[in-house]
Amino acid sequence: MAKWSELEAAAPLLAAAVRGRFEAYGLAILATLRRDGSPRVSGIELLFALGELWLGMMPDSRKAVDLSRDPRCALHNATTDKNVADGDAKITGRAVAVTDQESLDAYRAAWLAAVEIPVPEPFALFRVDVTELAMIGVGDEKLVIDFWREGSPPVRTTRK
Repeated sequence: MAKWSELEAAAPLLAAAVRGRFEAYGLAILATLRRDGSPRVSGIELLFALGELWLGMMPDSRKAVDLSRDPRCALHNATTDKNVADGDAKITGRAVAVTDQESLDAYRAAWLAAVEIPVPEPFALFRVDVTELAMIGVGDEKLVIDFWREGSPPVRTTRK
């Protein structure tokens, strides 16, 4: 699994495109797994900072409980039109709970710098170790899919 900074080094163009889609609106859809294995989707504000992809949330929220029990997760950017004119980004990985004071303080500072409001307290914090990235868009009237999977180089495919 890769830290966000490692992914930026391994697949810089794809990482930049995916990050751009997520940062365009600052919102994402987070998919987690319930105790019975069924999926749950939740809205979330994520943060790319300090070489990491961060997920902050209320500590007793269903998504925090889900991630604490099973770290597998997926993120999808906020889609704004059915033609995906600006692209459609997806991130898959594992959420790692962050509890050390130094990281919590660094996140608070990065959050404040990014959104200009303090982190709502209390909060649960996770960083995402990425296993897959995908960016889907339209180019020359073809579907263009850029994909990276841990341990492999980025790949581009097109479909009519």
